[in-house]
Amino acid sequence: MNISNHAILHPKAKLGVDVRIDPFVTIDADVVIGDRTWIRSHAHVNNGSTIGSDCTIHQGAIIGGDSQDKKYTGGETKLVIGDHVTIREYCTLNRSTSEKGVTRVDDYTLLMAYVHIAHDCHIGAHSIIANAVNVAGHVVLEESATIGGMTAIQQFVKIGKHAYVGGGTLIRKDVPPYVRAAREPVTYMGVNKIGLERRGFSEGEIKSLQDLYRYIFVHSNNVSQSMLLLQNQFKDNPFRDEIMKFIIESPNGVIRGYRSEE
Repeated sequence: MNISNHAILHPKAKLGVDVRIDPFVTIDADVVIGDRTWIRSHAHVNNGSTIGSDCTIHQGAIIGGDSQDKKYTGGETKLVIGDHVTIREYCTLNRSTSEKGVTRVDDYTLLMAYVHIAHDCHIGAHSIIANAVNVAGHVVLEESATIGGMTAIQQFVKIGKHAYVGGGTLIRKDVPPYVRAAREPVTYMGVNKIGLERRGFSEGEIKSLQDLYRYIFVHSNNVSQSMLLLQNQFKDNPFRDEIMKFIIESPNGVIRGYRSEE
């Protein structure tokens, strides 16, 4: 291990092999840090935080701060960060509000500078959250979601996997998987074609998604009509059931459609 003499490290903290702790880092007692993780200067890792292996926590980040929920009364609440996670400068990640909950950031996620992750959020693996995004409590990002900078996400919102949200967007409704969303109010802007191509989706798979979402968001159908059409006309579409389940189970409702063909 490479631990600076100028770091404040509680003797009860649990560190893996080859951990690097830079000067002026503070690490509390109830902390676990995995192998080869690097905590850079002036970061603070609070009680209740577990950080996986091969992570990098950049300067000034506050990891595992108290929940800002008014219902928070203390206790052994949790933040769990997976492996290969990068957290850039001055991010703030809060623990869960209650001992039954957990704030979670899964493997290979990138949080750029000044991102705030509130209590009880779940950030899926391979997600990218750009600079100065504010994520309120109980938000769920499914795997490989991408959020543009300066975006604000309201509490309890869910953003589906492989979705892309443009920068400066206010998210008050759920964003289904595989789509692009932007504007004010937030609007469907087509399937996330470029992102899906980069992640190895075939031309046929992308076409299947475009066909489904055209009936949901482009044609002048309400949700009930769209679900009925998908049920009857897309029986062989590999994405139908997943997308229908997301929309039907959304407690917030989903973003509005864009009335123009892609």
